Amino acid sequence: MQIIRFADLKPQPWRNGGGVTRELASHSGGTSADTTSADDGAFDWRVSLADVTSAGDYSPFPGMERVLTVVEGELLLLAVDGTEHPLEKYRPFRFPGGAASSSALPTGDVRNLNVIAREGAFKAYTSIIELSKKRAHPVFEGQLGVLLQGQATVSPGNAGPDAGSGAGPDSAPVPLGRYDAVVGSDSQTPEILGRGFLAVVSIDPVTG
Repeated sequence: MQIIRFADLKPQPWRNGGGVTRELASHSGGTSADTTSADDGAFDWRVSLADVTSAGDYSPFPGMERVLTVVEGELLLLAVDGTEHPLEKYRPFRFPGGAASSSALPTGDVRNLNVIAREGAFKAYTSIIELSKKRAHPVFEGQLGVLLQGQATVSPGNAGPDAGSGAGPDSAPVPLGRYDAVVGSDSQTPEILGRGFLAVVSIDPVTG
């Protein structure tokens, strides 16, 4: 079971100085690079958290598709190719990565969950799930579960040795902090219990 701790992520400043980004996971060169940072555009997909502290333009990602979700703050005004879209908290929005895009902050700073995937190779989805203390939410292979709010623990879904971060063979529940991410697996599917909200990012290979 692999847990990516938000506190361990190094913030990278935007080129335009309008905020910072912390990369949760990425994939490039046909191999998984879950904890390796990728340069702009040098990846097939990337999941990151961005702190937006001033209005301004977004970096273009031609050939990519983006899914942006406000996870902290009230409102982001996103302009895509001249059309303005008001983005409220926990409402994912999909748009072309190569489009001319910029944002304004009418209610103050925001934090965004950004998912970028290469068109024709991967399709990305973001779902916001309300957690339960009685029914665990599984995180499968190709998914990343990010705790957005509340208190939660994660356990391997199957008994047996566990080679991840912070969990041992006894499969004791591991507490999650805000914005910690759980990497999904089908062989020992992590299960998350608690109260609050979880973002489930799914990255599906495009076939055919």
